[in-house]
This record gives sequence, structure tokens and C-alpha cells, in this order.
Amino acid sequence: MTAAAVSTRGRVLVDLLVTSRLAQVSCVAAYVLAIAVSAQLAVPLPFSPVPITLQTFVVLLGAAALGPLRSAAGVASYLAIGAFGVPWFAVTGGATLGYLAGFFVAALLVGRWARAGGDRSVPKAALLMAVGNLVIYACGVVGLMAVTGMGLVTAIAVGVVPFLVGDAVKIAAAAAALPATWRLVGKVGARQ
Repeated sequence: MTAAAVSTRGRVLVDLLVTSRLAQVSCVAAYVLAIAVSAQLAVPLPFSPVPITLQTFVVLLGAAALGPLRSAAGVASYLAIGAFGVPWFAVTGGATLGYLAGFFVAALLVGRWARAGGDRSVPKAALLMAVGNLVIYACGVVGLMAVTGMGLVTAIAVGVVPFLVGDAVKIAAAAAALPATWRLVGKVGARQ
């Protein structure tokens, strides 16, 4: 095992890139804002109460970079601030409540898995992002059923199927970006 591998065990990208507590808090605040901005870039679908956004990509990529506690704190902050009236959720009449809850669960899971090294290779990063997406889908479908009264098949048809291709592209992008960032961080660290 190399010295670089030992020094990165149990760490996520933010641990290596940002050292001060204030800078780490700033990263969490930036994550909250990125989730909020990605909700505003919504494309409504005429056949679904769930719009297309970049939120799953932002939530999962940020969770891998921040780790479980910081990413969960970021998602919880995003949800709490929205619950207190800041109008930054995608407007859906409550249809996306399950997806929002799924963001929190997925952030914890993805962040923890990334801390264990699940974001260091393309296959592992792809699996990490796919599992995170599945968690969000599962929570989203349950929420759709509860809020709209849809049955399981209908909720999957309007709340999962339309997003599969786009999420596959997001997974591929993250699966390429995460290991590449680790390699770049390793090269920078080796020069210092």
C-alpha cells in the first residue's frame, strides 16, 4: 500500500482539499445552495408531477465529496430552510416530498460509502451513484403513492421510468469525475 493510499483511507475529497473548519462549513453552505439552484432548473413533464432537475446529481456528487455527516447536514439544512418558507423547492404540490426525504437518506449512504473508498474507481463510483439513485427513487415512489394516491406501477411509470436515461448520463459523469478528481488530488499532494 502506498503512502497516498494510507493518508486517504477513511477520508473524502473535502477532507483533503479543505483544512479549516470555516472552509468546511463554507463547502456545506455551497452544497445547500447548489441543491437549491439545481431545483430551480426544472423541466416539467406533462405526464408526471415530478420535473426533471439536476438535484439527484448534485445531491449524490456532493455527498461523495463531503462525506456522510456534512452532506446530511447540507441536505437537512436545505430541507429545513425550504420548510421555513424559502421558495427554492421545485414546485410540485408535494409530489416530490418522497424524493426530498430520499436525498437525506442517499446523502448519508453515499457519503459513508465514499468515505470507505467507493468513489476511487470508475466501477465503484458508478455503483455508488446508481445505489444512491435507487434510494432516491424508492423514497420518491413511496412519497408519490402517499401524496397522489397512485398505485405502485403508476408511480414507477411517472416517477422513475422517465428519469432513467438522464440519470444514467449523470451516473456516467460522476463515475468519471470522482476518480479523476482523486487522481488529481493525489498528484497535487505528491508535489507538496
